Amino acid sequence: MSRIMTKTLEVTDRSASWAVQATLVVGASLLVALCARISVPLPFTPVPLTLQNLAVLLVGLLLGSRAGLAALSLYLVEGASGFPVFTPGPGGIAQLLGPTGGFLCAYPFVAWLAGYIFEQLRPRVLAGRTQSNFVRALIASTAAEVLLFAGGLSWLFILTHSVALAFRWGLYWFFFAEIIKIMLAAGIASAWQLGRRTDL
Repeated sequence: MSRIMTKTLEVTDRSASWAVQATLVVGASLLVALCARISVPLPFTPVPLTLQNLAVLLVGLLLGSRAGLAALSLYLVEGASGFPVFTPGPGGIAQLLGPTGGFLCAYPFVAWLAGYIFEQLRPRVLAGRTQSNFVRALIASTAAEVLLFAGGLSWLFILTHSVALAFRWGLYWFFFAEIIKIMLAAGIASAWQLGRRTDL
């Protein structure tokens, strides 16, 4: 009897855990969609300035690599299906094939990389000081942003056949804004980690 009860509790725990994970993944995809609506079109590039990238970094850092990958994959499926989750534009497949398509398609991998590096970089003692959560999150966010812009600029190069134009459209105007987003994501993620440890 006790074995049956134990197995029943294990199945119940797994179901509850799966439901929580599914809720987090769906919620994270909606967070990215919400941040995508906060965008500023720029007259000199078809790529808008948006908070979307910040949300992608946060999803990876806070949910981890696997859940981050799942959330952003779901986000792309939502957008490709015609739901209004992308920044204002044509929407659907047309938006994935447009100037921002390279950035959008990189999002699942960006979230995965941010989460993976943050998970793998355990606190270590460097030069007599313990490596902080902020430093770990900063490294993870920076690497993820490099991957994001590699994807975005590569697609812009394919569309324009010009490295100079790809960089002009997709990098120069966003450089300082992305540094701020990286710092914000690292700060929020490190504060979240600290809060979780305090609760424990």
